[in-house]
Amino acid sequence: MAEPEVVDVVVVGLGVGGEEVAERLAEAGLVVVGIERDLVGGECPYWGCVPSKMMIRAANALAEAHRVNELAGSAQVRPDWAPVAKRIREEATDTWDDKVAVDRFTGKGGRFVRGSGRLDGPNRVRVGDQVFEARFGVVLGTGTRPSIPPIDGLADTPYWTNHQAIEVEELPDTLLVLGGGAIGLELAQVFARFGVRVTVVEAADRVLAVEEPEASALAAEALRADGVEIRTGVRVGRVSHDGTGFTVHADGAAFTGEKLLVVTGRRAHLEELGLDTVGVDAGQRYLAVNDRMHVTDGIWAVGDLTGEGAFTHIAMYQAGIVVADVLDHMRRAKGGPDASGTASVVGGAAGVVSAVGGAMSAGGSTVAPGSVPVADYRALPRVTFTDPEVGAVGLTEQQARDRGINVQVGHTDLTSSTRGWIHKTGNAGFIKLIADADQGVLVGATSAGPAGGEVLSALLVAVHAAVPISQLRHMIYTYPTFHRAISDALRSLK
Repeated sequence: MAEPEVVDVVVVGLGVGGEEVAERLAEAGLVVVGIERDLVGGECPYWGCVPSKMMIRAANALAEAHRVNELAGSAQVRPDWAPVAKRIREEATDTWDDKVAVDRFTGKGGRFVRGSGRLDGPNRVRVGDQVFEARFGVVLGTGTRPSIPPIDGLADTPYWTNHQAIEVEELPDTLLVLGGGAIGLELAQVFARFGVRVTVVEAADRVLAVEEPEASALAAEALRADGVEIRTGVRVGRVSHDGTGFTVHADGAAFTGEKLLVVTGRRAHLEELGLDTVGVDAGQRYLAVNDRMHVTDGIWAVGDLTGEGAFTHIAMYQAGIVVADVLDHMRRAKGGPDASGTASVVGGAAGVVSAVGGAMSAGGSTVAPGSVPVADYRALPRVTFTDPEVGAVGLTEQQARDRGINVQVGHTDLTSSTRGWIHKTGNAGFIKLIADADQGVLVGATSAGPAGGEVLSALLVAVHAAVPISQLRHMIYTYPTFHRAISDALRSLK
């Protein structure tokens, strides 16, 4: 049995959230061990947000070039995947090498260990033959992996996950996409705009099933205009591969394609974390945490494995809470001053921390004296980066009604706005507002259109801060902008 090495904090899993926690605590002067078996930074920089948005940017440039014919003369476009693959390989991922990220962490004073870490009892983590004992706690940030449905024959085929789709150097002629959520639709539209014949197969009765029905209809219409075939309400029974292509057998129909991309969700692999050694049930779908991200005494969790949404911005938000709480725990363990009078370290950049004097805010965020920030997901934002983009925050209309809220709905078509009319081709979109009529505030909103994700920021503030609708109606909205359509939607509230 290896003698444990005593350190301050151990972070198991250096995805977006874990990396942020580890770097900021190390920069604060704590002795931090960060453990990662794959790539430091996780999905987002290598197979998620960053490279996928590079693909989307390129595909949207092709679409805009085609729109020249309706706006400014004529243009001929020849898609070429090579520069896209090169940019992803060289600019985004360093050919899927995390040396820069590792060096950044160690440069801030952290100690990096490559391997699979697991709990080995209270405050202890084992990785290979090494055992670390954490004075102040352990942070789990191991994320999720693709959830592959138990479809007959699928496991025996060379299907793609998002990893293979991002890494592809040469595009197939045809592609089947199993799953009509945000990732499936984003990738489907990209590949279609580069000339791939794409079919999306979705079990639900609409794509983007977690968003408003109007968003589903808008996205489906946009993808069909790009040549994507969308089949919803389809239950897949079997998948086969004959050495050259795939066949998806479903409901008496068969869909064929050279490649098959499976994007049907993700799940946490809690059974790998040794949770039983600290009395935590590993049979959960996600790891249950409280509003300070505690799993149990001395253990925090951050990011996708908490089940609050597989978004980088959630992981970063949770990381700020964990950093503040770990530092407060450390102060109390050392018998130093409590959190009273100190600011939180919730924010983007690393905070400047003194073990005696507490923490200064890194991003300008503070909390009330005597408190540490707690998680609040009422205004959780999300964007599907199709063209048009679909941004949403808070509750959908149905979710609000299911909660017994006295719902008012406001809606306006973006094409009827001045900016939409000026924009002309490619101007499809809408603003939809969900209001609590009794409280006089917005509890949810959707912003879909050419800049849907950017327009969402105003609605995010409104929901997060519970800005009275009377004040929103009395604001001055810049003319002519897409966000000015918010005022039209407010006037239509009923």
